[in-house]
Amino acid sequence: MNIDLQAREITPLRNTFAHVAKYVGDDKPASRYQEATLGAQPTANFHYRPTWDPQHEIFDASRSAVVLADWYVLRDPRQFYYATWTMARARQQDAIEANFQFVESRGMVAKIPDDVRRKALDVLLPLRHAAWGANMNNASICAYGYGTAFTAPAMFHAMDNLGVAQYLTRLGLALDDPAVLDAGKQAWLADPRWQVLRRCVEDTFVVDDPFELFVAQNLALDGLLYPLIYGAFVDDHIALQGGTAVAMLTAFMPEWHDESARWVDAVLKTAAAESDANRLLISRWAQAWIERAEAALAPVAYLALGDVGEQALADARQALVERCRKAGISV
Repeated sequence: MNIDLQAREITPLRNTFAHVAKYVGDDKPASRYQEATLGAQPTANFHYRPTWDPQHEIFDASRSAVVLADWYVLRDPRQFYYATWTMARARQQDAIEANFQFVESRGMVAKIPDDVRRKALDVLLPLRHAAWGANMNNASICAYGYGTAFTAPAMFHAMDNLGVAQYLTRLGLALDDPAVLDAGKQAWLADPRWQVLRRCVEDTFVVDDPFELFVAQNLALDGLLYPLIYGAFVDDHIALQGGTAVAMLTAFMPEWHDESARWVDAVLKTAAAESDANRLLISRWAQAWIERAEAALAPVAYLALGDVGEQALADARQALVERCRKAGISV
């Protein structure tokens, strides 16, 4: 019995979906990121306007004062869609789990001086609530923003912030008993050193413009908080005083911030380059919210670093101003 196997090439009738082909061309195969992102948001045939906001459609670009001819120009340089995002975070989760196991197996927590451990808890645990605020804000950006290229990464960002809050919770439980979580909550609610930051976070909850909220949370607040806390405080202060375990257990945070800053900067650069009106508006928002965030973090900087906290915060601001300059924003 003879079997004759032959290979035949089958030419596809089309390379991608019609709504994606409008962006990449009919004759070009689209990447998975493009197929999961471009043209994915509904744009027509809505039944009725939301009863809670009759001035806008369910998906409505006019909710933002930023004007773009096509909101799908706000591409994510990381090329994240759900699958690639979950795979990236899974790898990072494995690395952090290994860090927790290493710290526990080597008894590294017991080797941290008591004053260093207490200082780490006093500074880091209230930030669980700031991360929760960032989660809420990015969920709002996803809900009220326009275009999947802008809103989908915002939802990933929201869940990343929830992960940051959970890692801080695990840090507290690794360093001490569960009562420290309640202590961190009470500090966030009542300690005068945290109230300016708390008010700043809560004021962002009522920012209506999703793009302004993007600037306030992801550029201004995060752009100052992460270098100050996980750079100047954890890496340059706590780790050098016997708190290497704390740096290992918070390793996700600075790595994540550096990665996500690429997306934030790309969005701002593209939107600002669209028109002078956009650039001036975004620059005004950035100026106002960076000043607000800097004032809010000043008491936290002093709590964390004492007299050198002011310089550490100034350094973080200078780095953020440079990021803005590269993105075409004047601050």
